[in-house]
Amino acid sequence: MNEPVLDIRNVSKRYGDFTALDDVSLQIGAGEIFALLGPNGAGKTTLIGSVCGLVRKTSGTIRIFGIDLDRDPISPRFRVGLVPQEINFDPFFTAWEQLEIQQGFFGRPRDEARIRELLEALNLQEKAHVPSRALSGGMKRRLLIAKALVHRPQLVFLDEPTAGVDVELRRDLWAYVRKLRAEGTTIVLTTHYLEEAEELADRVGIIDRGRLLLVEEKTTLMHRLGERRLVVKFSEPVTQLPELAVSAGAMLADDRRSLAYAEKPGRARSGDVLRSLYAAQLPVTDVESRAARLEDILLQVLKQSERHAAAPPATEVIAAPRP
Repeated sequence: MNEPVLDIRNVSKRYGDFTALDDVSLQIGAGEIFALLGPNGAGKTTLIGSVCGLVRKTSGTIRIFGIDLDRDPISPRFRVGLVPQEINFDPFFTAWEQLEIQQGFFGRPRDEARIRELLEALNLQEKAHVPSRALSGGMKRRLLIAKALVHRPQLVFLDEPTAGVDVELRRDLWAYVRKLRAEGTTIVLTTHYLEEAEELADRVGIIDRGRLLLVEEKTTLMHRLGERRLVVKFSEPVTQLPELAVSAGAMLADDRRSLAYAEKPGRARSGDVLRSLYAAQLPVTDVESRAARLEDILLQVLKQSERHAAAPPATEVIAAPRP
């Protein structure tokens, strides 16, 4: 990776005895779509707020475009856009006026072509001159996204951008995010719609209890931790499975009327297990198979983290010196 657009080093944020961010380090490159995932209260919005100037970090270093925010907290942020979770515009201005004001706020000259482009991309053109207080919740969310992008930022944070909106907007936004990435814009996305992250992200980070648990290429992560799930139902109880299914780790349900198998790297393929069932002439009536999803992997990582946090500390062992 060349010099990162965003370089976070050992950042912590504490509120009294509560640690919202715990020694987080993360580097994000130009033109990358990075999905930051985790449960509610994990620290996602606190981390974004630390970068965007909404939260004052307790310790650590943040650089945007190579500029240390402790030395220059203003100029690099003119190249950053943020879609927050909360509605944050004046309800008495129209959508068009909101975007004009936002351009001026970021020191940009009036650019009507840019405003029209965003209104059309987000299907707001018919609401351009309607006071924003009269917009529906979904339309207000669209306007928030337009506000974050109107000054042509090079680094964009989308903090739950499609929360509570319709499928149409979600698909429109996906298409526009891909367009931004093609133009070289770097995007950091937080979302609870994991289909969204799976569709868009180049890399994935998982955060929980303020700690960054994992950062990895999405395709590598899904190959490493993902598993294809196979569920087979039988018309009558099965007394014995073929040897291939047993050795692969396929499991019969308690009533012996169904079988579950999780395909992982190094194990037999789901298709081979299924063929062995047919070859053994077992009474198969229904087959369900699906590939690994990012949701499954997120839950797996969070459960592992929870077990680790709950485990008692290991007894310290002092190794004897080598003779």
